[in-house]
Amino acid sequence: MNIAQTDEEILACFEVMKQLRPLLTEDTWLSTIRHMQQEGYHLAWLGDGKSVTAVAGYYYCHKLSVNGRSLYVYDLVTDQAHRSEGFGKRMIDALKELARKEGCVTLELDSGVQRFGAHRFYLREGFHIASHHFACPLSQDASN
Repeated sequence: MNIAQTDEEILACFEVMKQLRPLLTEDTWLSTIRHMQQEGYHLAWLGDGKSVTAVAGYYYCHKLSVNGRSLYVYDLVTDQAHRSEGFGKRMIDALKELARKEGCVTLELDSGVQRFGAHRFYLREGFHIASHHFACPLSQDASN
């Protein structure tokens, strides 16, 4: 697993992340990621030697619900052309290892209710459904 730090690495992750977040636009991608990095966001990626094959965005946070530090995955996607080739598992395994190294007691993520294939994958990788996530859009733009 690599952490995107250069502009080139961040830009190379765009097309894969857009598969998960279709509202993203390439013209604001770099500045958005740079802003999020200032808030503690990390953009991780895997490649096959030719292109980016999987991307994950995560933060570290402390949570009362687990009485400790968590690595929270906000974004996790494998390129459609490379699904079922082991890249998702490699990413999850690398994130678990990183979380352990950083003293985290949990690795957590949310997944859209419609993503049934992803849910099967997460359950197979040792996750369990711990809660329901609720969101309340505060503006017209935020509802998407």
